[in-house]
Amino acid sequence: MDYFKKILRYAKPYSKYAWLNVLFNILYAIFNVLSVLAFIPVLGILFGKDERVTTKPEFTGVKGIYDYVQNSLSYYVTQMMETGGIEKALLFICVISFAMFFFKNLFRYLALYVLAFLRNGVVKDLRDGLYHKILELPISYYSEKKKGDTIARMTSDVQEVENSFLNSLEAIVREPLTIAFTLISMFAISTKLTLFAFILLPVSGIIISSISKKLKAKSLLAQQETGNFLSFIEETLGGLKVIKSFTAENKFDQKFQESTGKFEKLMNSVLQRKSLASPMSEFLGSATIILILWYGGKLVLSGQDEMKPQEFLGYIGLFYLILNPAKAISKAFFSIQKGNASAERIMQILETENSIKDKPNAIDKKTLEENIEIKNISFKYKDEYILNDFSLDVPKGKTVALVGQSGSGKSTLANLIPRFYDVNQGEINIDNINIKDIKKESLRDLIGLVTQESILFHDTVKNNITLGVENATDEEIITAAKIANAHEFIKDLPQGYDTNIGDSGGTLSGGQRQRLSIARAVLKNPPIMILDEATSALDTESEQLVQKALEKMMENRTSVVIAHRLSTIQKADMIVVLQKGKIVEQGTHEDLLNKKDFYHKLVNMQSLG
Repeated sequence: MDYFKKILRYAKPYSKYAWLNVLFNILYAIFNVLSVLAFIPVLGILFGKDERVTTKPEFTGVKGIYDYVQNSLSYYVTQMMETGGIEKALLFICVISFAMFFFKNLFRYLALYVLAFLRNGVVKDLRDGLYHKILELPISYYSEKKKGDTIARMTSDVQEVENSFLNSLEAIVREPLTIAFTLISMFAISTKLTLFAFILLPVSGIIISSISKKLKAKSLLAQQETGNFLSFIEETLGGLKVIKSFTAENKFDQKFQESTGKFEKLMNSVLQRKSLASPMSEFLGSATIILILWYGGKLVLSGQDEMKPQEFLGYIGLFYLILNPAKAISKAFFSIQKGNASAERIMQILETENSIKDKPNAIDKKTLEENIEIKNISFKYKDEYILNDFSLDVPKGKTVALVGQSGSGKSTLANLIPRFYDVNQGEINIDNINIKDIKKESLRDLIGLVTQESILFHDTVKNNITLGVENATDEEIITAAKIANAHEFIKDLPQGYDTNIGDSGGTLSGGQRQRLSIARAVLKNPPIMILDEATSALDTESEQLVQKALEKMMENRTSVVIAHRLSTIQKADMIVVLQKGKIVEQGTHEDLLNKKDFYHKLVNMQSLG
């Protein structure tokens, strides 16, 4: 129940609705019990003349409240029968019963009405909290996670919590109240018979709890499998072109069917156990009723108890009132066990510590005044160091290009400067200030990033360009697009800057998407620019347009350029050649060519003499 309690913390902002729900459920429980108790004196008066009460009863204290209420009702019914006949008394009882059932159902509706605000509020806050956490957690968290699993936690797991936990709240609050008021009435009628019933109930509880032991474990496995097949869907949609070109449809289809088949077996087991709860509790309840009929009837017939025949009939009615609440509590218990697995998966994300945090005394940094200094840093993603005792100085206003084979650590540097990852050893300084001493938001405001993959969103051209800038004017947006060589193709789009570019910018070509990414970085106007192989995925014509855009953008900025195509970095102020996380050469394009070493070999391999 630990995760259930953790989910309930999200109900605190809606506590007023919880208290209203409790109030209405108390009133519901009272009227529910009274609707049965009202018939006891009537049965006695209608079928036994000696049960009539002619003297108005007096209240003698809380202990005698049951007798007082019963005798008062009997007194008024007796008076009516003597003055207006049995028909008038019967009408009075019918009106009383009608009122009892009306108020019982009115308060039941009101309890559900206010609970809706609590339930939907908690679900909204859970989803908001998960999304906020997804944005907050470092990129390293997702490098080992499946996207589909994260999506499953935000969708099906939250839905399961709503169905299992929040829908069970009503039963958890209302049914114990109904049972409590009913038991008080049952004790008032016959202590012996109620104690006998109490002996039977724990037996039922033990049987029911034994069925539910494996329910949580099975549910957890089922939710994990949901994440697996959602990941298959996400990967399939992202790589559909490759799957088709390698005719791997059957392979992926088979993997997906294996996952859904496993999910089917798990869910069959979960639902079979859950379905067993209601019939099992009903059977046990019926068996208990039969035993009570036997024992209670024996007490009445032998005169071992002061209970009257009509009270025994009322007692049976009250016990029936307990059956449905007990069944509902049993069902709620099973639901909570099932939902606990989903709650655990949700809390795993919400309780994950962010390893990249702002220090309490972190500062705001608005400009770059001197340089970016990388001092003796070492970094590893898992076990093997990608960078080892690496140092580099990038002066203000200069362009430094990083080249080298794949895996040499170029893109890792692009991730370390904006603190997407933290170094294991050493430090990265901006103007002699460790980036860990600068607020993350402030640090990233200093940096513009253009990656190899153009990351665009299902939105308009305008909203994609203004992603990191608020209140940009149309003139500023157009200027940024012109610098990025994007204005010409944008104005030819159906709605110009208001054209929706589709999922990931799918309606645009690769070169157009990349120029939009550059326009976005230009509009942000940061003092530091990081270009991570920004032209490597483009054809020659698109590359030339994008390269011109990049050169315009890098004017008077401090730039770190990671290049695969060496033709794009010949004008860099300094070229740094990396091999296995270490600098093996650095200098200008001409200097490195004249050395005829590592860089010269790379240039010759790309036929650039």
